[in-house]
Amino acid sequence: MLEIDDQLQIDDAELIERFVRASGPGGQNVNKVASAVELRFDVVNSAALPDALRARLLARRDRRLTAEGVLVIQASRFRDQAKNREDARARLVELIRAAQRVPKKRVATKPTRASKERRISEKKNRAGIKSGRGRQTWSGD
Repeated sequence: MLEIDDQLQIDDAELIERFVRASGPGGQNVNKVASAVELRFDVVNSAALPDALRARLLARRDRRLTAEGVLVIQASRFRDQAKNREDARARLVELIRAAQRVPKKRVATKPTRASKERRISEKKNRAGIKSGRGRQTWSGD
């Protein structure tokens, strides 16, 4: 059982773990031991997730989310399979906790009169500086 918080737990049967050989340094160990972990979690068909949380997870523009709605997390940070497994699970928990926070609605506001005037005066000032950069006639001597 993977605990997200007090109200939300994900059953281990919903998590698919595959152990693969890791790339990178490790000597002979990297050729013999499948220490990297690929954790798959089906967001679309998960019974543990509330509908609002599922919608927020699927709405994220995350490259780890497949077109079928399966979240794929790859962990190969450590040389130990058990540490990589815990790392993948911790990253899944972190991702779900981030999606649990409901973003605040943005309240549309209008710019104040003073800010409009400041913007226009800055534009006029900048236009004056740029117009001074024009072609100069150096016939004063």
